Order: sequence, then structure tokens, then C-alpha cells
Amino acid sequence: MRILVGTLAAALAFGLVNPAFAAAQPQVQARPCSDEPRELPIHEFTDYRELQVELGRLQRVSNGRVKVETAGLSTRGRTIHRVTVGTGPKVMIVSSEIHGNEKTGTDALLRILDFLGTSESAHAKRLRAAITFVAVPKLNPDGAELDRRGNDLSWAEVQQTFPQLAGRPPAWNYISGQQQGDDYRTRPGFDVNRDFHPELDYVPQAADVPGSSDRPGWFITPEARALRKVYLDLKAERGKVPDVYVDLHHQGACVRQEGSNKFLDVAVDYPPLPDRFFEDGQKYAKYRDVYTKDESRQLAISAYNGMTEGGYIGARYPHAADRDLPGQARCSFALNGTGTVLFEVRGQTQTLGQQHRERFTRAVVAGLNRMIADVSTGAVDRIDPEKFDTIPGTAGAEAADLSLVD
Repeated sequence: MRILVGTLAAALAFGLVNPAFAAAQPQVQARPCSDEPRELPIHEFTDYRELQVELGRLQRVSNGRVKVETAGLSTRGRTIHRVTVGTGPKVMIVSSEIHGNEKTGTDALLRILDFLGTSESAHAKRLRAAITFVAVPKLNPDGAELDRRGNDLSWAEVQQTFPQLAGRPPAWNYISGQQQGDDYRTRPGFDVNRDFHPELDYVPQAADVPGSSDRPGWFITPEARALRKVYLDLKAERGKVPDVYVDLHHQGACVRQEGSNKFLDVAVDYPPLPDRFFEDGQKYAKYRDVYTKDESRQLAISAYNGMTEGGYIGARYPHAADRDLPGQARCSFALNGTGTVLFEVRGQTQTLGQQHRERFTRAVVAGLNRMIADVSTGAVDRIDPEKFDTIPGTAGAEAADLSLVD
């Protein structure tokens, strides 16, 4: 554990609230902040027990519209849920808490599932007919219960599952020291969002370990395997890869919208895969015809539009031209033909705790709702992807360690 001391937007997006009311919400202005890890309250976020209770309620009150299934089990035996609502041809997966200290997305997903599953409005009925919405609302339940970034899995346990890795040093994303104020020395784990591989049938190979950040992962964590199962099952059910994948995250506490002195609410991004590597003979050349850079940027613009129209402060997440992270879920899925988007809410539990939880949750809901609507009507396909670079950038990110966020 840490060693240092120390539903409005949904209604707005679906036309149920006057937009002027949401826009009139006070904006979060810049003031002194800190990215120093410390102990902060988090009890308002949805924990694992509460998630199970709420999913059971949604199943009951939705008259079967909300379907809750098991995608896998964590190392410590907690269920990783796949929650589905809708039967439409457009398939959209959204996951939250792949990092256990990044919690706003879980609450946002529960609100969206509630609306899509229980509303009798004409709009909700149309969305259910157009979209198959699949949520993985707490992908890393062990890390979430420990309130830390990494999961709860030792290298010895990995080697027991994959004996071909015996004698190899730990994978590069193994956390066995101190990180973000958390002590992993007695309960090590992995950064799960570095454990994905674009070859979705990949089996861990000794020669590929320990690897590096610019190489694919291995599916050695049960969480990565569970999300892969969700993805592949949907591909088998529909005969094509899912159309959209959204990964809900948090970032530094002090980031601002570039060009203003306002703390941002949520930044968006497309996959960090350098363009030059799609040229002939380069590492991603074989994925060139299916890679979804433009589709991902269109989706990110849609999300940004939804948040800003709801009165929230959005931005582009820092995306250097040479940033190369194929082991991330969003990158591996984009190399398979799925449009993918990253949401980065400001602050993590060790820097903001539950401060601004309601505002941030509403901002995420607003962005997701706009994406759902634009995907359902095909409006997302008419967005100019080049407009992504006109979204305001993120200021203050230069002081943050980007290896410890997305």
C-alpha cells in the first residue's frame, strides 16, 4: 500500500437537460496543486463489492437488457466482468481501471449502462438497436482494491502459468519496488497496459522477455487475457473486429489546457504508433492496411466535442511523433482494425483522491455519450481526422512522467 502520508452529462448528451445549465457549471480554475503522492479519501468511488451489487441491480431492473458475464478472473480470484447492452451492428468496447488508481471511468460506465439498459425513451431504443455496447468496468480489480497502478501478481506466479519463461528475468513492466507512493516489495505486480500484443493468438516466448516499451507485450497477466477474450469473442460473434475500443485512464494532477490557465478535465488521444514504422520494411508495415489512425482521431474528436459542449475542459493528450507503445491495449487493437481512443482524466487517487470526482465523471460520460451517438448515426465518419491537431494541447505535462499514466 501507499507508503507516503499525507448524471448531468448523460442527461445533457441525450437531450434531457438544458445545455445552458451544464455550461453554467463553474470551471475549475488553476491554483496550486501537487503531483506528490499522498494518502487521500477515495471512498466515494465504486469498489469491487459495490460494483457487483450495482451490476446485479442493473440486470434486474433492465429486464434482461443488461447482460453481465465473466470475462476472466484476477490472480486473487475476483471476477473481471463483461457487461453488454444493445444488439446493434456497431460494436463498442470501453474498459476502465486497467490501472487500479484511475477510478472515474468505472462510475461513468455504470451511469451509461443504467441509461442504455433502463431508459424507455425513443433515443435509448434507437441506440440499443444501433450499438452493441460492451463495458469492462473494472479490468484490474486486484489493483483497484489495493488502490495502486499495478495488479497483484508475482513473477514466480507468471512462471508457474508459463513454465517456458522459467529462468528468464522479469518482464520490463514488472513492479517490485516503490512507485507512485505504493510499496510493491511484498506484493509485486505488473503494469497491465503494457501486456498486449497485436498478434492476438500470441503465446509467451522466453526470447521475448524481458522486452521493452517499444515492443509488444505477452498476455502474461490474467487481466490482459480477459480483455483479449472479450475482443476475440466479439469478433467471433460478429464476424469482424469490434468497431471501437475506448480506454479510460487518469493522468497528472496539474495539467492545464494549453493557451489558458484552466486545469483540464479530460484529454483524448489516438494510438501512439509512429507513422514512419508503417513504411515498407518497417516494424508495422504489415498492419498498414488495417491500422485505424484516422478512425481513432475521428472518435477522439467526437469525444472532445461532447465534453466541450457539456461545459468541460478538454485537450489533446501529449503525443510525440516518436512515441511507440505497441504493448498498450489501444495500440494492439488499432493494429487489428479497431478505432481506439484514450481518455485521460486529470489526477490519480494518490494526487487528487476523490476531489472533483463528480465533475470528472460527468465529463467522461459526456465524451462517451457523444461518441455513442456519433457512432450510432455514422456522423463520426464525416469528421475530418486532420482536425485533431486543432484541439488545444496539454500544458504542464512536461513535468509529469508519461510512463506512469496511459
